[in-house]
Order: sequence, then structure tokens, then C-alpha cells
Amino acid sequence: MIEVNSLKKIYEVKRREKFFFIKKEKIEAVKNISLRMEKGGIVGLLGINGAGKTTTIKMLTTLIEPTEGTYTFDGIDAIAHPDIVKRQINMIAGGERMIYWKLTAYENLWYYGQLYGIENNLLKKRIEELVKLVGLEGKADLPVETFSKGMKQRLQIARGMINDPKYIFLDEPTIGLDAIVTQELHKEIRRLAKEKEKGILLTSHYLSEVEELCDYIYLVNAGELVFEGTKKDLTDYVFSGNRYIFSVKGMDEAIVIKLRDYLRGIDFESEVEHLGGNAVISSKAELSSNIAAFAVDEGLVINELHKVEPSLEQAVIKLSQNIENKGIDIA
Repeated sequence: MIEVNSLKKIYEVKRREKFFFIKKEKIEAVKNISLRMEKGGIVGLLGINGAGKTTTIKMLTTLIEPTEGTYTFDGIDAIAHPDIVKRQINMIAGGERMIYWKLTAYENLWYYGQLYGIENNLLKKRIEELVKLVGLEGKADLPVETFSKGMKQRLQIARGMINDPKYIFLDEPTIGLDAIVTQELHKEIRRLAKEKEKGILLTSHYLSEVEELCDYIYLVNAGELVFEGTKKDLTDYVFSGNRYIFSVKGMDEAIVIKLRDYLRGIDFESEVEHLGGNAVISSKAELSSNIAAFAVDEGLVINELHKVEPSLEQAVIKLSQNIENKGIDIA
């Protein structure tokens, strides 16, 4: 298990003020972040604005050393022994970084295997297994520059598995890929976690991807952890109750305002928004029957009325707005 507690990263920068005077200033990029990665699990690391997400990943992969805090890697002090960590982790990046186009797929994998000091016979066997695993059989001796985006990304997965890592960091793994290839990669990511018992940390701007793959989510903003939990924990935390979609024939702003006044007589904290021709209602109370009663009383014809579970994207956007507008308590 990877476990970090109260991780901080402080940079000292120099700013010139006036002609001869240089002022030193400390910038806290990461503030007291704690998280865990377990083998066989997929966790998501999401950032809002200036989150400190990249700095956090650099510390977890031992590219930079934290200023304060502890980092334990399978019981080992990772800060004191970064070389041990490096041999047992790997990163799979989206796009076309970290592979060499002029080399063949086999040559790419051989090169990275040599960097990890893998014995030649073992490396040859592992490359054969990985090429088969990612569906590049018959393509291993072709230059990577002839590959499609999907094939390059499959090669990225093979490269990220070349040292048989215990933990894998996925950085935007499906960026620029079409829906079919994306689904294939999602299947492979789940297989790596569930069948191969790899611990996986995923960062992605595609929140639907995080929602689909991750068992647990960490959300950071301005270097601080503002939430951790499951997707349901996050939506319950942000929206604090039930959400309904309600539409009637001739829905307009006047109806929405009247509905808002009506429902606040039942739950003063309920919210009603007019979005896309629908009324979107949020309330801690169970309001299905009340919304229906409102329509009957007003002589309205209901087109749609159902309770919905907010998506992860909606929850993150709402939380971001709360932080920007009025601030929230750190969870």
C-alpha cells in the first residue's frame, strides 16, 4: 500500500523588487495532503484550479522530495529510499509522449526494459507477453510512426508494464482517443487492477472516465485536499439530498419562480434552477409528490418528473462554484 500523510511542498522563489533588491518568497504548492493507494484498487486524483495535482504526483513518483510529511511504500520509507520506489512503479501517459516513433514497438520495450536493468532472457519473454496482452501481435517489428493513436496507446500500456510494477500512475491515458479505443483501454485498466492486483492512480480531465473507473476519489484545490470518498459520497456531500428533473408543457421562468416559492414553503433550503427547458430541483426532503401536486394545482401537463443521481461532473462543478463563491469547509 502507498500511504502519504500531511505531505507538503514549499518552493522558495526570488522576486526582484527595485533594481538591486531581491526578495525571497515561499510558495506552498501542496498543503497537508494525505492519501492512500491499495493494490487492486483504482483511485482518482482530481484538481480544480491551481490544484497542486502535478506536484503531488511528482512527489508520489519520487521525482521531487516533499518538504514535510511522510510517504510509506509497502512499509518502506519512500522519502529515504526513492530508488526502491522507482523500480516498483511506472507511469502511463496519454498522447504520444514517452515512446520513440523511429523505433519499432519491440525496440521501445527493449530500451525501457534495459533502463530497469531487466535480465535479457526475462525481458525477451516479458515483451512477448506484453505485446500479446495489448493486442499488438504481428505489429511489434513495425516502426511506431506507422501506428494509429490507439496502437500507440496500447504500446504505452505495454511500456508502463515492462518492469511489472506494483503501482501504476495513469496521466490522461485516453486523451485524443476515439470512443471505441477508449472503452478498450478502460477494460484493460480494470483488468490490470482486478486481475493483476495493480494499484492504480488516475488523473483525467474526462470526469466520466473517473466516474466509470475509480473506486475512490481525492479532490484537491489550491494545494489542499477538499474532499475524499466515493463518487456517491461526493454527490451526497455537495448536493445534500435529492435532485429532480421536472418539465411541463409551456415551461417558462414564471413557472419556475412559482414552483420555487411553492417548494420553499415545504423545504426552505430547496433550490430550483431553470436549465434547458427543465426545472432542476435540489432538496433534502422527498418532494416527488409535492412537485406533482404543484402541477395539478396549477393545471399543468407534466412532460417529465423523475429523481436523478447527479453525475461526478455536476458534483465537481458545483463544489468548484461553492469554493469560488463562498468557500467551503475542508473535508
